Formats: sequence, structure tokens, C-alpha cells
Amino acid sequence: MSGIGVLREGPLHAAVKDLLARPGDVTEVKYGRYVIDLVRADGELVEVQTGGFSPLGPKLDALLDEHRMRIVHPVPAQRRIIRVDANGEVLSSRRSPLKGEVWDVFDRLVSFPSLLAHPNLTVEVLLCAEDHIRAPEAGRSRSGRRRRDPGERRLTEVVGSEVLASPADCAALLPDALRAEPFTTRELATAVGCRMILAQRIAYCLRGMEVLTDAGKRGRAPLHVIAA
Repeated sequence: MSGIGVLREGPLHAAVKDLLARPGDVTEVKYGRYVIDLVRADGELVEVQTGGFSPLGPKLDALLDEHRMRIVHPVPAQRRIIRVDANGEVLSSRRSPLKGEVWDVFDRLVSFPSLLAHPNLTVEVLLCAEDHIRAPEAGRSRSGRRRRDPGERRLTEVVGSEVLASPADCAALLPDALRAEPFTTRELATAVGCRMILAQRIAYCLRGMEVLTDAGKRGRAPLHVIAA
């Protein structure tokens, strides 16, 4: 096992990488000028990405045509917010009302939505239970904004997963309620149960994958229809 890049990874990234490793796999492998998080014994290259996907662009451009690659993206389906002091003593703990779902990955896929049609690329969404470790509340800045400590994400359990290996896998996620008639982005948001901005990104990605096509307008709102 190499130590390349290990010092830069956070606890969530490290925990997911350890969870994914199987006998015969190797971590932190150098491919040219790139370092791969995990190389499977069967040759698949695995990248754990806890944040945005855009930093992976150059690596995918260089390696994807010649190698099978998997992006593993952890989404916090359950989370606790734990406040600790400077010595690491727990000050408070509460369960967050925010619950991530598989749809959250489309917030990341906007970087390269059409690339999921590449036969060598798979995106795996891990639905996780996480602890978010943060410093005490820091009050407000002079502008009145609340100061927020982004803290650390720590994995406690994987509660589910969804593998997206093609545009068809993404199409299969769409609720049945959207299959009979053309729909607006707002109706997509309602059917999926997400914020409007995420629904806009879902629609953008699915159009880039040619899962959705234009179906005119209803008033000023563009209509989408699932491609046959």
C-alpha cells in the first residue's frame, strides 16, 4: 500500500475507500501523472469522490477510454450534527432533518452529464449514515451572517446504494407519475421531492444524456418528456 495522497484525504473518504477494498485490490496507485484511490484485482479503477465531480475531469479524459472506471459518491441519507470543543469533548448532538437521496448525485453530474453514456464509466451512489463533527456555534459576522464550521464528515454506516452505469439506469429512477404526460421542471421537483434548483440540474443532466427531450411549453414553462 502506498501513502501517496493519503495525508490529504478526510475521514469519510478514507473510511469509504477502506470499506470498498477487497482482497487483491490495491490503494493509491499511480497511473502516469494521476493517482487512483483503488484499483480492483480485475482492473477497474475506483475513485471515491465526496465533493464535486469537476476535479475528476482531466483524470477521466486521460484514462476512461482505456480503463473501466467507477466513481463512488457518498450521500448522507442520515446525519447527526455533533459539536465538540477544542479538546474533542462532545458539547451537543442532534439529528439533522436533512436527508440525502440518490437524486443528490445529479448536483455533481452537471460537470459532465453526457459522460455517463460512456461504456467504461459507472457511478455508484452510497447512501450513508454520517456524523458531522463541528466546532461550537461561532455566532454571527459583522454582516449578520451566521458563521458555519463545515466540520468533518465521518461514516457510521452504509444504508443503501444505487449503481448508475448508463443513461437507462438514470431513466429508471424517474417516478411512474412522470411517464404518462409531458412535465415541467417544477412537476419533476414535486414528483421527486426535491428543491427546484436540484430539479433543474436533474433535468439538465437527463437532457444531456438524451433521457429527456423537448415537448414544447405550458405557458412559459418548458415541458420535458421521457425519450422512447
